[in-house]
Amino acid sequence: MTLPPGQRALDGFPRFGTHLHRPPPPVPADPVIKIDGALSEAITLPLTDLANLPQRQLKADFHCVAGWSATGLLWEGVAFATLYRTKVEPLLGADAPLSHVVFEGLDGYRSIVSLEDALADDVLIADRLDGRPLDSDHGAPVRLVSPSQYGYVSIKHLCRIEFHASQPPIPDRWSPLAAHDRARVWQEERHRYLPGRVVRPVYRTLIGPIRKLSARGSRTSPR
Repeated sequence: MTLPPGQRALDGFPRFGTHLHRPPPPVPADPVIKIDGALSEAITLPLTDLANLPQRQLKADFHCVAGWSATGLLWEGVAFATLYRTKVEPLLGADAPLSHVVFEGLDGYRSIVSLEDALADDVLIADRLDGRPLDSDHGAPVRLVSPSQYGYVSIKHLCRIEFHASQPPIPDRWSPLAAHDRARVWQEERHRYLPGRVVRPVYRTLIGPIRKLSARGSRTSPR
């Protein structure tokens, strides 16, 4: 098994994400994805409509920026490119080509992704993992999955997709752990300013404490 530079295979697939000391957000009774931004109109897509789009399976590894990888995961869902071609392209204006996408989860976490990266063949909006519906620890009801980028791009509990004609302001610009804009795992784009190999030891020291917080938060996770 060949992993990207600086990654180590980990048994299982631990819960990582924001607000780790608290349970994941509850799943709405009638979940939807709001799609808006630089479009001719905003739309609200019920997940029941998403399920009617062509489905696909993707076997891929999941790479955390901290240095661990969960391997051989089987995701199922809708290719983001399919959603884009069927639901978004009809709403595009001729004078404002899109360049970036902001994905937002029910927990408030957001990631900024270039449209080029979002339209890659391996990017899914997934609702199933290893033959079962997503549980709350891993992003129910649906999540973004972008295996070629570090996990912080793959927003859990996806509830909003916002399109932009230019790059939105980048959060945490001066954070010591400032995340790379592209986050491509094979280029080891971990940090916005420092080479990946330099920050590897720093990120790895965080794995243990984060796993403890994650375990505490998941004890009361809604399913």
